Amino acid sequence: MAKNAAAVAAPTAKKKHTWVQIKRNKWMYLLLLPGVLYFVIFKIVPLWGIFIAMKNYYAGVPFMAAEWVGLDNFIRFFSSNSFLQLLRNTLIISGMNIVFYFPLPIILALLLNEIRVQWYKKVLQTLVYVPHFVSMVVIASITFMLLKESSSDATTGGAIFELTKMLTGTGETWLSGKVAIYWVLLVQNIWKETGWGTIIFLAALAGVDVEQYEAAIVDGATRFQQLIYITLPAIFSTIVTMFILRMGSVLDTGFEQIILMQNSLNMSSTDTFDTYVYNIGRVDGNYGYSTAVGLFKSVVSLICIQVANRLAKKAGQSGLF
Repeated sequence: MAKNAAAVAAPTAKKKHTWVQIKRNKWMYLLLLPGVLYFVIFKIVPLWGIFIAMKNYYAGVPFMAAEWVGLDNFIRFFSSNSFLQLLRNTLIISGMNIVFYFPLPIILALLLNEIRVQWYKKVLQTLVYVPHFVSMVVIASITFMLLKESSSDATTGGAIFELTKMLTGTGETWLSGKVAIYWVLLVQNIWKETGWGTIIFLAALAGVDVEQYEAAIVDGATRFQQLIYITLPAIFSTIVTMFILRMGSVLDTGFEQIILMQNSLNMSSTDTFDTYVYNIGRVDGNYGYSTAVGLFKSVVSLICIQVANRLAKKAGQSGLF
């Protein structure tokens, strides 16, 4: 009987302790409330909408009246001629961003961290942050003006097009080339987001113990050795965390950027899951089919982030969760 009474009393005492903690930190929980409400209203409540992927739903049809088709939308998508092309384009664009863009904010943060003149360092940081705030519409317009091809009516092409034409005899078709457009998208991302991506890494670098550098200098370590044996290990966990988060959006290629740079000549290379969902859902109004495609993206992203997190833990890192 005594054991049963203790077993009943334990959850009650724990519950009472929880309420005491909430009452004691009520203002902290009050500050937390807006964030919780945001996720509940905009992230959790809309989850019921995934059932549209199992329905033949079009705009104007009552949700409950729409025909239930089960997995037909997924089967139709996976068996379509577009699936492999969309997967290829998405993985190429995303893969190039991971391989070429992802390391650049780390490298730039390391270079900025080595600057000892503070006013010069702040000026450079401000300059590399600015492109992040430039609209993608503006960037697409600048890109077009630099890379546009000269037409048959003697219209002059863009500066870079004319330069390559002068050097090689034939101008590079950057905007219409099926391969060249990948590099154009990559350079846009690098120019726009590299500086902004340094913020997290600079914050991690600010937390490195200065005494470690002082001890390394006493031992005769060079600046490069300090970088390899002190700086990089100190921010490696941050790098792993950012990489895991990046893997969670491996099928996200940036809808706005691609839709602005897309044309009839490069469509076969730039048509990705993001643009496909827009064309099928928003343009054609087939919300059931487009939701199925979007749900597929979400499931793949969830799997990727889980795999990356597990590999990080096996490698001895703390992981994301």
